[in-house]
Amino acid sequence: MAPDVAHTPQEEVEEIEFHLLLEAIFSRYGYDLRGYAPASLRRRVLAVLAKSGLGNLGELQHRLLSDPSLFADVLDDLTVHVSELFRDPGFFRVFRERVVPVLRTYPLVKIWHCGCGTGEEVYSSAIVLSETSLYERTQIYATDVSPGALDAAREGVYSTEQVETFAENYARAGGVGKLSDYCTDGYGRIALKEPLRKNVLFFQHDLVSDQVFGEMHVVFCRNVLIYFGHDLKSRVLAKLARSLCPGGFLCLGSSERLARPGEWGFTEFAADVSIYRR
Repeated sequence: MAPDVAHTPQEEVEEIEFHLLLEAIFSRYGYDLRGYAPASLRRRVLAVLAKSGLGNLGELQHRLLSDPSLFADVLDDLTVHVSELFRDPGFFRVFRERVVPVLRTYPLVKIWHCGCGTGEEVYSSAIVLSETSLYERTQIYATDVSPGALDAAREGVYSTEQVETFAENYARAGGVGKLSDYCTDGYGRIALKEPLRKNVLFFQHDLVSDQVFGEMHVVFCRNVLIYFGHDLKSRVLAKLARSLCPGGFLCLGSSERLARPGEWGFTEFAADVSIYRR
C-alpha cells in the first residue's frame, strides 16, 4: 500500500476550501460539480481564483454566493467548451456512412446533443443530415449547463480564423459540397445559415442532476464524460442508456471508449470512433 501523501497545513486548508466551494455552488445555484474529476476541476477553479485577483478560495466562495452575475461568468470557466466544426472528422464520416443508413428506417429521427457547448457539433450533424436528406424529418435537442455557451450556440457565429480548419474537417468528414454553402462571412466572423437551425431546440440542462429525454435515436455526449469522476460517469451513462430507444446510438468522444459497454446495456457499433448501440 502506498504511503499517504503528506500535506502542509496550507494545502489542507485549500483542500477543505475547494470542497466547500463545490458544496456552496450546489446549495446556492443547483449546479452539482462535486462528481467531476477533481484534478482537472481544481485546475480550473484555481485559474478562476487567479483571474479574480482574490486571495483565497474562501473569498472566492463569498463573492460567488453574493453575486449571481459573477457566478454566471465563472460557470463558463468551470465547464469546458472547446470544439470546432466537424471535430474528429473520422467520427463524422462513420456517422454519415454507417449510422445515417439506419436512421433512414425511421419516419422521424430524434437526436440529443448533451453538453453541446457553443454549438459546433450540433451544426456539424445538421449539415450531415441535410446532405443525406434526413434533416427535414429530424428533431435535434441541444442542451448545456452553461447559459453563456447556449447563447453562443443559438447565434451560430464563429471566428473566421477557424474557417480553414473547419473546411478541412468538413472535407475529411465526407462532405459532398463546400462548407461555404452553409455559412456567410463578414467582419471577421462566419454565421451558420438559418436553415440549419430550424429543427434545433436549444435549452439549459444539467446532465448531472436533471432528468433525461426519452426515445432518442441518437445521443451525442462527446468529450463530456472525460471531466467526470468514475461514479458520476457511471450514473450518467445509465441515464443516457435510458434516454435511447432500443437500437439507438450513443456517440462518445475519441478518448471515452467503454471497456465494458454491456455494463450499461450497450454493444460496440464502431468502437474505433466510440459509437455504441443500445
